[in-house]
Amino acid sequence: MTDSLYTQSNLKKRILIVDDDPSIREVLGELMDSHNYDVETASDGFEALSKLVLDIDLILLDVEMPGLDGFEVAKQIRQDKYAGDVPIIFITGMASQHDRLRAVEAGGNDFIAKPFDSVEISIRVASLLKIKKANDDLKRYKGELETIVERRTADLRRALDNVVESQRRIRSTQLETIQCLVAAAEFKDLDTANHIKRMSLFSALLAKKLNLPPGEVELVQFASPMHDIGKIGTPEDILLKKGKLTEEEFGIIKQHTQYGSRILTHSQSELIQTGQTIALTHHEKWDGSGYPHNLVGDEIPLFGRICAISDVFDALTSVRSYKDAFTNDNAVMILEEGKGSHFDPELVDIFVNSMDEVKEIQLANTSE
Repeated sequence: MTDSLYTQSNLKKRILIVDDDPSIREVLGELMDSHNYDVETASDGFEALSKLVLDIDLILLDVEMPGLDGFEVAKQIRQDKYAGDVPIIFITGMASQHDRLRAVEAGGNDFIAKPFDSVEISIRVASLLKIKKANDDLKRYKGELETIVERRTADLRRALDNVVESQRRIRSTQLETIQCLVAAAEFKDLDTANHIKRMSLFSALLAKKLNLPPGEVELVQFASPMHDIGKIGTPEDILLKKGKLTEEEFGIIKQHTQYGSRILTHSQSELIQTGQTIALTHHEKWDGSGYPHNLVGDEIPLFGRICAISDVFDALTSVRSYKDAFTNDNAVMILEEGKGSHFDPELVDIFVNSMDEVKEIQLANTSE
């Protein structure tokens, strides 16, 4: 079995002995070899630094050497990217407190004075190697943990991307479903298409002016086209009648709010649920005289109150089979007259004060 198949903990520890005295290198080499360590030697600091690439586990370093002394060698080792944490034991005849402090400042882990005791050296080497092994194991564990975290984070990101894409597809499918439902209503009333587009944009404008969150602005914009979906159930001869409706015919027309609510009921989609609310309540009136449930004031859901204004204003300013289009000024007068009776007064004021933007929507969404 080759070395590459062994874990680091199974490999023999490699000790680098640095001393300009050959006899010291020999004695220390034999001592380390007796403990089954691999031994590398260097006669000066330059050779020692060059051998750091050999995966050294511990360095026995003399201080007094020509060229680079041990303190300088230790400082350079601590700056090495790969070997900066290798344990260093200074072995020297310099034994003053000042020398020991210099050894610590240079990055030494231990300090043994010459003449040294072989047992002492063996114990200190073994102790530092255990510490190094623990540190190496910790670094290896952290590296493996980081790899796991990175892998799981990547997996999570992919999962989130899939969820987001799925939600986008669901949203797109919901909008397509709404468009199909609205298109079914348009078969009975060819004027419906542009009306739906304009009133949905008017509704979004009002929601934005109320400082509703962007998500709610978008919600009312995409849900409001369903306000008249119940007219699918209204007979064409009544829906397209050119003259004034009889009381009985108007009673049939009023049923479209409940038809729309039934069509849109039981959905788990917030968008469809909002459409149901709008379909059911956009003909309620602020004073309670509306239909189908005679709701009063704030009892009427906000989106129903918003769509009531958008729907009526666009209906007034559009050509219908039974009337010509009113001017914007005349339509605004009717809205003002309906404040507090038909419409939410605050919403009327906001809409009227936004007429420049209302006109832009009209210009951009009117067929030639």
